[in-house]
Amino acid sequence: MSGVARTLIPVGLLAGGIFFARQAAARGTPQPPAPQAADVLIVNGLVVDGTGAPARRADVAIRGDRIVALAANLPRASAKRVIDAQGRIVAPGFIDLHAHLEPLLDMPLMESALRQGVTFALGGPDGGSPLPLKPYMDSVRTAKPGINVGYLVGHNDVRRAVLGMAARAPNDAELARMKRLVAEAMGQGAFGLSTGLLYLPGTYSNVEEVIALSQTAADSGGIYTSHLRKEGIGLLDGVGEALEIGRRAKIPVVLTHHKAVGQQMWGKSVVTLAMVDSARKAGTDVMIDQYPYTATHTNLGVLVPSWAMAGGDAEFRKRLQDAALKDSIVKGIIFNILNDRGGGDLARVQFSRVSWDTSLEGKTLKDWAARRNLAPTPENGATLVLDAMLKGGANAIYHVLDEGDVRRIMQSPHTMIASDGRLSRPGDGHPHPRAYGTFPRVLGEYVREQKLLALETAVHKMTQMPAQRLRLAHRGVLRVGAAADVVVFDAATVKDQATFTEPHQYPRGIETVLVNGTVAVDGGKATGVRAGRVLSRP
Repeated sequence: MSGVARTLIPVGLLAGGIFFARQAAARGTPQPPAPQAADVLIVNGLVVDGTGAPARRADVAIRGDRIVALAANLPRASAKRVIDAQGRIVAPGFIDLHAHLEPLLDMPLMESALRQGVTFALGGPDGGSPLPLKPYMDSVRTAKPGINVGYLVGHNDVRRAVLGMAARAPNDAELARMKRLVAEAMGQGAFGLSTGLLYLPGTYSNVEEVIALSQTAADSGGIYTSHLRKEGIGLLDGVGEALEIGRRAKIPVVLTHHKAVGQQMWGKSVVTLAMVDSARKAGTDVMIDQYPYTATHTNLGVLVPSWAMAGGDAEFRKRLQDAALKDSIVKGIIFNILNDRGGGDLARVQFSRVSWDTSLEGKTLKDWAARRNLAPTPENGATLVLDAMLKGGANAIYHVLDEGDVRRIMQSPHTMIASDGRLSRPGDGHPHPRAYGTFPRVLGEYVREQKLLALETAVHKMTQMPAQRLRLAHRGVLRVGAAADVVVFDAATVKDQATFTEPHQYPRGIETVLVNGTVAVDGGKATGVRAGRVLSRP
């Protein structure tokens, strides 16, 4: 458009966007001041704004760290940089509600997340977080992260600080101290409390302890995220416990990386999703997050009965010196190989990180048995697991999920997308491919190829839904005034390239990423600029 009579000016907000009216110069309406130049103008793109609304043609103008205009045919001439998004999708930067950020200080660019289009990641999941939180958050600020980050306070670390590895309930004084630690972390900006009730020492807690700590987090407006106590046999009890915690503590809940582990539980997502729907109808604010793969990832110790680890490594070694206790431990490992994370087959357990023998990384428990000239039986698998634990443990990928459950959970209107991925860089270990591919995989495999989700729905699950769960009002959406976290991608080519055999591969189709208005990915490559911030709970 050209000429004074056809100049468009913003006059108000309507349905989350800008409503424009033509200037009525002939009626003597005062002319507004000339708009400031945009630092970045993204033109010709198809905007998927994060709300779930239909895609629409619009340009996006950014000044500083905010979106200042969103409309068709914005003036190009005054913009400092114009990005042509012709044939591309323009969406809010993706929000990873479950991220393992432990290597951040060593990998401040956070490229494995950034190049997926992630512009905010929430750390401290599964009950594990920095403690105390403030000094660590300060160190992250000093490091200048590549994307925005925030943290939960981890129940396991709170419990360890007070009770060590004791397998008992806290007394009143100990519980009060634990509550103070949670309250301090919340005061320092934590978004809520996370638990890993499958892991040590959180597994030694009872529901009353977790409810008490969750109430403390709720008092500060926090959320509760839970790696359930059981995700295989016992899954329904695990979901029920999380729902009870949410109901009694009156705290918003996220069933994190929700799944059904092991063939005996495949299909049980029908029941767990019904439990979520029922709880929501009864007033419990519960949601789900999920990664789009049929394999889990965690430490090898999940195959060992938790009672055997009470008191720490020294006590574990002592128990192995007792023939009767060792026999019980071995039987427990065999049970877990057959019925839980082992998937009934040593080939389903794939090593990801083995500090004492890196040649095992990428190999399976079955491969290790063959190397030792052992038959791939559960009994021999148990022997190898004990050997590994005595050498310091290991991390592994467990191929124990069913695609039907993955699809069913993803389609739930209460499910958000989250990676559960650990920050990674090429050549470092053999990570789960989710570290590089979660968000592009949803867009390429489940939107374009399988057509399981509409594009707008998938983007909503990656942006506004998690932003609302965290009460981040100005992120997760494209609208005037929102933070300029933006991703531009090609819906026709976007795809995860990381695999279980070759995990260190960045995705394709994620072409441009802006973090707080700064171009951090350009032409599909990281610019090296670190524009992220440490965000605190609003």
